[in-house]
Amino acid sequence: MLEATDRPAIDARPAGLLDAGPVADRFVEKQVLMDRQAIDRALRRIAHEIAERNGGLEGVRLVGIRTRGVDIARRLQSLLAGTEGAEPPLGELDIALYRDDALSGLRLPEVRPTRMPFDVEGTTIVLVDDVLYTGRTVRAAIDAIMDFGRPRSIQLAALVDRGHRELPIRADYVGRTVETRRDQSVLVRLDERDGVEKVAIREPAEGRDGG
Repeated sequence: MLEATDRPAIDARPAGLLDAGPVADRFVEKQVLMDRQAIDRALRRIAHEIAERNGGLEGVRLVGIRTRGVDIARRLQSLLAGTEGAEPPLGELDIALYRDDALSGLRLPEVRPTRMPFDVEGTTIVLVDDVLYTGRTVRAAIDAIMDFGRPRSIQLAALVDRGHRELPIRADYVGRTVETRRDQSVLVRLDERDGVEKVAIREPAEGRDGG
């Protein structure tokens, strides 16, 4: 069994998913897609679908992609424990150095840990992320998982699928699918990290109108 493993990484959010800060100040909120109740309903449905598709939780491992993918994976773990009577093991994955654009920026990477406290060999890995966009984050996550061993299968759960795929990747479990423009961003805020619960579309403050 693999013990908790630390690896260097950065919080390489896909272009279009912007956190609070100076860059986000140039964006304005256009529409709230999901409130607290909608997020809760979506995660309950995803948890049910995970258990149903896999015939239970035997061999299932949840792996959250940092940062908010980890928060969502913890919630799914708790929901599954409540409905299935078993708590699937949880890993935390930072994929920054696996991204094909990791070294294209000028800023030095922020080092964050990857924790995989179980053997992935022969298991069913459910990767969990907040927003599915180009697919590059997921591709990087699959590469990172394979460094730990060869799972029987890898599935993907995303709270929001905003489209604009650049790689042939799709989610097995989706909370909400929404059409977006590339110049927009999908902002996910969760209680445990942000003190607020919502998913919203943002767009450039001085950008064009319409959608």
